[in-house]
Amino acid sequence: MSVLNPEQRSIEYVPHAERHGRARSLFTLWFGANLQVTAIAAGAISVSIGLSLPWALLASLVGNLIGAVFMALHSAQGPILGIPQMIQSRAQFGFYGAVLPLILVILMYLGYFATTGVQGGAAFSSLTGVNIDASIIIVVALTVVLAIFGYRLIHASEKWLSVISGLAFVYLSYRLVSTNDFAAAWNTDNFSWALFLAATAIAATWQLTYAPYVADYSRYLPADTSVRASFWFTYAGAVLSTMFMFAFGAAATAVAADAFAGGSVDFIVDQAAGFHALFFLIIIAGVIGVNSLNLYGMFMSTTTVLNSVFKIKVSPLMRAGLIVVVAAVATTIGIAGKDNFLTNFSNFILLLAYFLIPWTSINLADFYVVRKERYSIDDMFKPRGHYGGVDWRAMTAYLVGIVVEIPFIASPFYTGPIATWLDGADISWILGIFVAGGLYIALMKRYPHRTGYPEPTFAIPSSANPHADEPESAPA
Repeated sequence: MSVLNPEQRSIEYVPHAERHGRARSLFTLWFGANLQVTAIAAGAISVSIGLSLPWALLASLVGNLIGAVFMALHSAQGPILGIPQMIQSRAQFGFYGAVLPLILVILMYLGYFATTGVQGGAAFSSLTGVNIDASIIIVVALTVVLAIFGYRLIHASEKWLSVISGLAFVYLSYRLVSTNDFAAAWNTDNFSWALFLAATAIAATWQLTYAPYVADYSRYLPADTSVRASFWFTYAGAVLSTMFMFAFGAAATAVAADAFAGGSVDFIVDQAAGFHALFFLIIIAGVIGVNSLNLYGMFMSTTTVLNSVFKIKVSPLMRAGLIVVVAAVATTIGIAGKDNFLTNFSNFILLLAYFLIPWTSINLADFYVVRKERYSIDDMFKPRGHYGGVDWRAMTAYLVGIVVEIPFIASPFYTGPIATWLDGADISWILGIFVAGGLYIALMKRYPHRTGYPEPTFAIPSSANPHADEPESAPA
């Protein structure tokens, strides 16, 4: 099938006859997805909050290495299950219970899409002279087209972007280092554990916020794709590119504190000497590429909520309409908040961690420890099936995980008592991982069955797979 054929599926199971590709495509997808200016802005936060450049780079490295472990573990779920990431959450939280983390994930997509759209619009405005608000809308419109075409075109686009953007940022990095004075910035002053842990959390959260849709981009791979291959290709692509961009952003902010004022990308492009137009175009392409992932994931999560509440099935036309609607909402948010870009972005990333980390811990604990990769795809789509209702075990672990985090939170909007005692060091995300996942495993062992819910039916085709034409055993 051509990459120019719009994707027909939404949240349903992908039958084996439609599976294609190899695990190595996950490397170029995640490598290309992170070679963009929003990742640079995220890396800039570590210096803007007060760390000197060497400590900022170390904190970013530690956070990326840790966060990407969880992100890449989700990638292996796609080929095995053949369904979107958040549909799989029904196995832990229940058919209706999964709506809660889904709503939080939709808010995440809205924020990332909005902030990334601002930077794409800023680049388009600088290139063309068009008003910034109109520029944001134009860049978003191009992103909408890519998201409507879907899985194949997104993979193909990121493959090319991984090469083009990679070469472009290598050149920009050379220019940044060779034309600016780093002597004053390269020192080990201004260290504090509070700032170091905050910067580590930002880097880890950057990776963890991909978790709700990582499997969306591996679910078309053949079911026999190994967990090891899915993990390492995803992990390598995500860590290498993200650390590259975080380092660029930290270095840029170390030599120019207002480099990203208002979401501007002018400072980045100014490093390119006489090739401004070319690099503006590359930056715009990168923004469109990564925001197509955000928009695609936002559509998937919105569709899952609608399916849970209203039991609707999404036609290709409705699919396109939903993508347009959610893009419009996110664009409105971006235009409204663009003037205080870096502060808004920093607060947004930190806020996400408190809600997403317990979810990712529970999801991975269920997949790798409790159910050990064996699920009934059929029951994922039944309100009264094995995964029906609201699963109190996952919900309890999730809410407890969030509550445990609260005393350890250190943020501009709230600082907990223990974080204050620790001089502002935020370790809440670490506790969220171990408490939520650990409690979920304990509850599942103590209460392995829910009264009133049938045993799983490991049979396909089903309502989960309306287009299947052959019976087969469920993934195990």
